[in-house]
Amino acid sequence: MGSEIHNTGPLRGRSLGLLGAGNMAEALARGVINSGVIPSSRILVSDVSAERRALFSDGLGIAATDDSAKVVASSDLVVICVKPQQVGGVLQQVASAVEPERHIIASICAGVTTARLEQALPPATRVVRVMPNTPMLVALGASCLCGGKHARAEDLAAVEALFACASLTLRVEEKLMDAVTGLSGSGPAYLFYLVEAMVAAGVAEGFTREQATLLATRTVLGAARMLEETGLPPEELRRRVTSPNGTTQAAVERLEADQVKASLTAAVRRAAERSRELGK
Repeated sequence: MGSEIHNTGPLRGRSLGLLGAGNMAEALARGVINSGVIPSSRILVSDVSAERRALFSDGLGIAATDDSAKVVASSDLVVICVKPQQVGGVLQQVASAVEPERHIIASICAGVTTARLEQALPPATRVVRVMPNTPMLVALGASCLCGGKHARAEDLAAVEALFACASLTLRVEEKLMDAVTGLSGSGPAYLFYLVEAMVAAGVAEGFTREQATLLATRTVLGAARMLEETGLPPEELRRRVTSPNGTTQAAVERLEADQVKASLTAAVRRAAERSRELGK
């Protein structure tokens, strides 16, 4: 596959390093390989887990190692894909291998600011912060990004092109990145939580779990598609399916009485707050 790739975009000639082989790294790697912007032969991943390394090497054809510094030395575009609590240790391991004029260092670690990354790396290191979400696994992710003080326009373009392989991308100011974490970063979990409740209600009404799951899943998928394709605000689409004194109105009135909207708003804000806490 690698020999057939003719990339002329901002990722042309790039080699990609992934520090961490978790679900988000896997989603990103699959998107990159499927889109053909970087061949698997030019990707290297590191992880402490032999099982995760095997998934990349055997399942994706990507070389894997337990040596993070080796990944940085072998790559010019590096993405840190570890938990926020692990980022300090990873930065210590790789700092001596980072060359500011050669490397772009991107991070998907929730709450970890570009300033914190820059402080732990050599002076003038070009850093880009990204917050993607797990639907990247099915090439329907949403990713927001911002650059550190040394990041160049071409650095942002390269990272944007990388994540665009599996997600919508949006550039934002860094002050919004914790809010991104609360809204879209953690957002899929809110919908999964909603579907759990819909399935449980369906089962209580007599459906099998399989039937209820199929109906709830397609309902969420169809509603999301309507939002995207019509461009109409959710309030308007909700109005259109809410007949006066009908079943939907009865359901919405119950949701309002239970302050579900207020609870969801509070949940998003709590996730954003937790992102700020993790970055400290």
